[in-house]
Amino acid sequence: MRRLFPVTDQTVTTDSGGGPPGVPGEGGGETRGAAEDREWSLDELADAYAYPEPGPGPGGPVPWLRANMVSTLDGAAQHDGRSQPISTATDMRIFGTLRGLADVVVVGAETVRLEGYRPARARAEFAGRREAAGQDPAPAVAVVTASLDLDFSLPLFTSPLVPTLILTGAAAAPERVAAAEKAGARVVIAGDGMGVEPDRAVRALAELGHTRLLTEGGPRLLGQFVAAGVLDELCLTVSPMLTVGDAQRIAGGPSVAVPRRFALVSLLEEEGFLFSRYQRPDAG
Repeated sequence: MRRLFPVTDQTVTTDSGGGPPGVPGEGGGETRGAAEDREWSLDELADAYAYPEPGPGPGGPVPWLRANMVSTLDGAAQHDGRSQPISTATDMRIFGTLRGLADVVVVGAETVRLEGYRPARARAEFAGRREAAGQDPAPAVAVVTASLDLDFSLPLFTSPLVPTLILTGAAAAPERVAAAEKAGARVVIAGDGMGVEPDRAVRALAELGHTRLLTEGGPRLLGQFVAAGVLDELCLTVSPMLTVGDAQRIAGGPSVAVPRRFALVSLLEEEGFLFSRYQRPDAG
């Protein structure tokens, strides 16, 4: 992996004797820089994807909502209904790093069903960082659902290290709420009707002490966050693949009135895969 952006005096590999940057054998020996194509350690990835320090707000620290998605060159977010076929081992290491930094992973119910979601696990590599940040050993998983049509016998609900959260509306069926709570999940109301209001979901999680938020989709949920203007950052892996077909994009739903402009803050590359970070200019 190598860093392409931001450009700094260490982005390009340089030599110690004045030869052309990045040309080995000229100038008296090559110095390893951030652009060298090598495997990054988890510590390096964690530093590269660190959350900003939460700023103060009227009700406490301001939450930061980050999304992590993968897309092919022709815009497909999935192949045969799953994201794994268009991913790579490094993409999955970044996936694990983002989870290792988050307080909570927010995910739509359909994605839970399609991807076979399991509870997040504690990882020794991130234990020190999480303890220093006052986080639980692993992130909680928060499932966004209006119907609560979920299999509460799955490990996501029966054996999580941190209790799974259910984000739903005030009009959710009482029997389904009772079933979720009986399974050990914590039900959080984040809407006045059947569904969840994205801004209220973010606020509700922050009120529970979760300020480092990560959403992994699906596309409809991400589209709702974008439309509500509450998405602060998009971590997008661009996969050098073409799938054709009619797969979903990374975000779906009604079009926003005016396209939302985000700014590139980081770009890494490995074997043709691009790992980008974009932030809302007024975020933070």
